Amino acid sequence: MSDSSNEIRDELPQDLNVTAFVGPYKFPDNSRRKIPGAIYLIIAGASFLLWFAQRESNPALVSDGFFCGAVLLALVGLFSLSSSWRMTVDEKMALVHATRAVGFAVGHASAQQVWRGFRSRPTWRVMCYSAQEPPLQRGLVLIDAVNARVVECLVESNPES
Repeated sequence: MSDSSNEIRDELPQDLNVTAFVGPYKFPDNSRRKIPGAIYLIIAGASFLLWFAQRESNPALVSDGFFCGAVLLALVGLFSLSSSWRMTVDEKMALVHATRAVGFAVGHASAQQVWRGFRSRPTWRVMCYSAQEPPLQRGLVLIDAVNARVVECLVESNPES
């Protein structure tokens, strides 16, 4: 007789278990970048003060590396603060704005969050197909996630039909 507690059974991982579904996925907001940016700036300030106060009296422990590290951390901290955009448009609203921009009834569509420019401005990249079966048109729309502006809109006949 075999003991049932020793049997190996296949089981879905928890993140794929459909009975544990708690709701739609919420994309994280880029404004969270302010927290590490502030931490980088605090550490940069402390490193600079330590370098400035101790560079003459204790050069073996506090070298010019503290100054270089402070400058590097300050640059990274300023970049983090400058790229911490507050997103006001979620993926559902991006799909609505994309539907308005393409000018045809949308059947299938998907949204992807991307970043553009040096300051990493959040943007929704929305791919839309027309509602016909098979789709006759498709469109690619870039929606700014900060102010809902249509950055770019490309509509063409579906080459697969």
